[in-house]
Amino acid sequence: MTGELSPIDKAKFVAAKRAAEFVEDGMRVGLGTGSTAAWLVRCLGEMVREDGLRIRGVPTSTRTGQLAREAGIEVITLDEARWLDVTIDGADEFDSDLNLIKGGGGALLQEKIVATASDQMVVIADAGKEVGTLGAFALPVEVIPFGASCTRTLIEETLVSMDVLGRQVSLRMNGDAPFMTDEGNHILDLHLKRIGNVRQLSLVLNQIPGVVENGLFIDICDTVVIGYGDGRVEVRDINEGTVEKGRLDFVESDNLFSDLAD
Repeated sequence: MTGELSPIDKAKFVAAKRAAEFVEDGMRVGLGTGSTAAWLVRCLGEMVREDGLRIRGVPTSTRTGQLAREAGIEVITLDEARWLDVTIDGADEFDSDLNLIKGGGGALLQEKIVATASDQMVVIADAGKEVGTLGAFALPVEVIPFGASCTRTLIEETLVSMDVLGRQVSLRMNGDAPFMTDEGNHILDLHLKRIGNVRQLSLVLNQIPGVVENGLFIDICDTVVIGYGDGRVEVRDINEGTVEKGRLDFVESDNLFSDLAD
């Protein structure tokens, strides 16, 4: 089946397959949201069914929870887990310091809570997600529906004094209605093009009334696993300062990943 995948999906698959090696028997694992994280969930599900791996997963969205249950992974809440051994998730962008933009899938709040409640955060991504400076991908900001237009105005006014190239703000839509997060909130996408000072921007955004959380993940990611379309995998550990390079061979599977080439 993997022979039919596009290079980008092959890259996601090998990154997820390599990242699954961070998971050990008995661990409490944060399960990310998005197409790359979905590969991981299916890889872990295969390990549960075929290798007897015993883990408990804490999903970062309702759709990840459903996928994990379908894959045979025991799902618990973060309150039940209390703390996690590792969280593995995707990213929309990452830089050389392993700062991230996340939230393209609309689950940034739960993703950030779960990631910061973990001993380790591992990000899985295809090589195209690496950037010199964050900001080409629109920065999601989760806001409560009450007074959302006022919150948007405050954000737009705040961006004037920030070190960014663009200041366009758009309300994320789902058809004709605003997109709703699992918490019932809206998402404003900030089209900034380049973010000069990610720490300052994150701090200032979260001080605006009505803002719940933003999609900048700073000093949270410990390791990034980068997949390439030809099977190469690179593992960078920001704490150890190490870079490990390898290659994973594609193994044909009848239906394990057939519904994840998205």
